[in-house]
Amino acid sequence: MLTMLVNLTIFVLLMLVLGRLARRGQSLSRQVLTGLVFGVAAGFAMQLLYDAGTIARTLEWVNVVGGGYVRLLQMIVIPLVLVSILGAVSRLHNATSLGKISVLTLGVLLFTTAISALVGAFVTYSFGLSAADLVQGARELARAEQLEASVASVANLSMPQLLVSFIPRNPFADMTGASPTSIIGVVVFAVFLGLAVLTLLKDEPELGKRVLGGIEALQALIMRLVRLVMKLTPYGVMALMTKVIAGSNLQDVLSLAGFLVASYLAIAIMFGVHGLLLTLVGVNARRFFTKVWPVLAFAFTSRSSAATIPLNVQAQTQKLGVPESIANFSASFGATIGQNGCAGIYPAMLAVMIAPTMGIDVLDPLWLATLVGVITLASFGVAGVGGGATFAALIVLPIMGMPVALAALLISIEPLIDMARTALNVNGAMTAGTISSKLLGQTDEAVFAAEREEQAPAVA
Repeated sequence: MLTMLVNLTIFVLLMLVLGRLARRGQSLSRQVLTGLVFGVAAGFAMQLLYDAGTIARTLEWVNVVGGGYVRLLQMIVIPLVLVSILGAVSRLHNATSLGKISVLTLGVLLFTTAISALVGAFVTYSFGLSAADLVQGARELARAEQLEASVASVANLSMPQLLVSFIPRNPFADMTGASPTSIIGVVVFAVFLGLAVLTLLKDEPELGKRVLGGIEALQALIMRLVRLVMKLTPYGVMALMTKVIAGSNLQDVLSLAGFLVASYLAIAIMFGVHGLLLTLVGVNARRFFTKVWPVLAFAFTSRSSAATIPLNVQAQTQKLGVPESIANFSASFGATIGQNGCAGIYPAMLAVMIAPTMGIDVLDPLWLATLVGVITLASFGVAGVGGGATFAALIVLPIMGMPVALAALLISIEPLIDMARTALNVNGAMTAGTISSKLLGQTDEAVFAAEREEQAPAVA
């Protein structure tokens, strides 16, 4: 008990240091980096000094800060998406602009997902990874049973049925996050509301202007709420990183080091692909990554694409010069469609590991093309929270005629890999928004070229 109190006292002191940096006017990005460093240091110190019981008891309290921050972000996600999409659509001149934005954004997301599937497949093949080399322990066996029980309900949902499920029967239920595709349901509802505002502005201009004024007022209120929550980002990052590092089992990590290294290599390659695509459309990739790294740092620690939506939108509009309409679409869609890490790389790696045990030649062009196609289509509706990669695997593997139990064998290192996968998911969404904005000629080049660092969001 005394040890836990000492740990918590140190943790509180580190939070006070972060608070002092904020009061001194240090940029938010530097505060996030400092919080990240504090979290890693605290996590490693706990691993070296304490037993599992002490670590678990301490992390239970540390998670009040980390888990509480993620919940606050999840609290504002649905209102932010609804109001932002509604405001963006209602300010468009016509529905044609909406179509161009949607097609371009979704096209980039799906294209990069297809590439990520190929990258995952070839990296796995190059490392010679096979399902036959993995060992099942008690936790893995229990997880395998859970996955086998879940696969029936997931596999029974065909692709046409999945697409139909995006149309909300009850938008208010989707606002509660009732299903993995709730965010898409809210986006669809907001789009139709925005189109209704456009027709109202055309048929009854005075009434339409009053409605538009109400939307702008509501959007200003929601953005004020977002700024309040964003001020807590450094503390949330520190707590989340402490939990991940201190809660990892070194023995498990070493036993699956090959898959861990291969995963991070594939993810690094995809970050390079994003940079190449940005360069091809005339965007300075180095400047892009410099501006978005605080968002990636939070995605890395939180393991939630959905929770990162507010930071995603803020970075695109305030740092990359992407208009709100495109930023909101790419951030919202990118949280559940075309996730390069969870829905692209991960299922491909699992499939290539299983294939040799079933006598399948992974270099067969037809099988590889089928795998990439299935992964790309299955990326629709993957949950933007921790566990989304497993959900993607539950869809892809049965379609390819493969068992899902392999996903359970990697449970020990899942958090460590999921952090990087989530960062890649979020970067894919920001890349899609930036490319779409550039191709449509809507990027504010002055904002993108600005070197000034963003300060901590003001409350007033």
